[in-house]
Amino acid sequence: MNAHLPQLGDWTSAEELLAGQEKQLALSLSWAARSPFYAKRFGSGPAPADDADLAGLELTSKQDLRDNYPFGLLAVERERLATYHESSGTAGQPTPSYYTAEDWQDLAERFARKHVGLTPADTLLVRTPYALLLTGHLAHAAARLNGATVVPGDNRSLATPCSRIVRALHDLEVTLTWSMPTECLLWAAGARAAGYEPARDFPALRALFVGGEPLSPARRSRISRLWGVPVVEEYGSTETGTLAGECPAGRLHLWADRARFEVYDPATGRCTREGSGQLVVTTLYRQAMPLVRYNLEDTVEVSYEECPCGWQLPRVTVLGRSAFGFPVGGRTVTQHRLEELVFGLPDEDEVLFWRARAEPDVLRVEIEAAADRAEGAADRLGRAIGEQLGVHTQVTALPPGGLLPTELLRAMPDVVKPRGLFGPDEDWDKALLYQ
Repeated sequence: MNAHLPQLGDWTSAEELLAGQEKQLALSLSWAARSPFYAKRFGSGPAPADDADLAGLELTSKQDLRDNYPFGLLAVERERLATYHESSGTAGQPTPSYYTAEDWQDLAERFARKHVGLTPADTLLVRTPYALLLTGHLAHAAARLNGATVVPGDNRSLATPCSRIVRALHDLEVTLTWSMPTECLLWAAGARAAGYEPARDFPALRALFVGGEPLSPARRSRISRLWGVPVVEEYGSTETGTLAGECPAGRLHLWADRARFEVYDPATGRCTREGSGQLVVTTLYRQAMPLVRYNLEDTVEVSYEECPCGWQLPRVTVLGRSAFGFPVGGRTVTQHRLEELVFGLPDEDEVLFWRARAEPDVLRVEIEAAADRAEGAADRLGRAIGEQLGVHTQVTALPPGGLLPTELLRAMPDVVKPRGLFGPDEDWDKALLYQ
């Protein structure tokens, strides 16, 4: 462990926490000044060194990272780099990110700050992408740092379909998982397709770690009831690693001992310490690619209100895309509010999967529901949407498999190694695709 990295409990008040940020800020800004991008932005005078200097700097954008691909933000010698990553964005231009071995100590420690613990007795299934993204490698490193066994179940690999994940969860007695919340619903459907009951037949499982997409309280609660274990949320990005984690009281807290956070209001251009707006982060312990006032463009609400956990860290609610919606009949419908209503249906309706299309005058919704409860589920959801959202809606209930084909949950794709020679009855189109 790097002795200079602060640990939970090293401060006793928000004021002490902020003083620790200020103490580290000058060093972090001096690291940033070594990169071509920030050297140019800071100008020829002395590098910024404190909060007052920082407030005068313009925000760093995602486009800045793309424009300086690949190594325009590199602040150390190339020989010191441990890994290189790119985000999953679809803008067409890569968003690069890179870390030293020392940076990885910080990354792994932040991810491992789970209130349920991460120990050598655990087996962690990592069900997020590895590849160029950070997320899979991050969970892997955090688990190994704490002595846990890792099951690398990359969700972008044909070699690990849902059926294989369900088998691994059961046979390997997996205790913890890391995935997007949607994956937990897919596994539940896959488990039932394989003859298992999620809350009964996976007794080793003790928590589900989730992140990567907004999660409404209703969907979170539904996932927890399905599996009979806590759902532990966190928030971060490939450009930054983990930025927030959940406390024992169930609140999400920013790791403000390892980074400095601001809230940016695009309407006014002002940044404040708390409130609603876009999250802006300045790294404090990152050496390879320090970020100064980096705008993640995620919509959040930040508060320094006291929390029962006693961590003395700012609380954050990540709204993300859930803050945006589509107009229907003069009203705006957001995924967050609609998801709350869908997963507010009785568990007996067995609604796990849904989709909706916002049209100018009607909201069309399709759900999968238990065959004997389909009509009632559609009626209940339609009335709830009308009452809560005030829009005209048409809800259609499909039988199980109507949205997510059951055969996909049971399938085991033929993934082969590349070869050139095939027999007379074999599909030689796989010579190049090998899948």
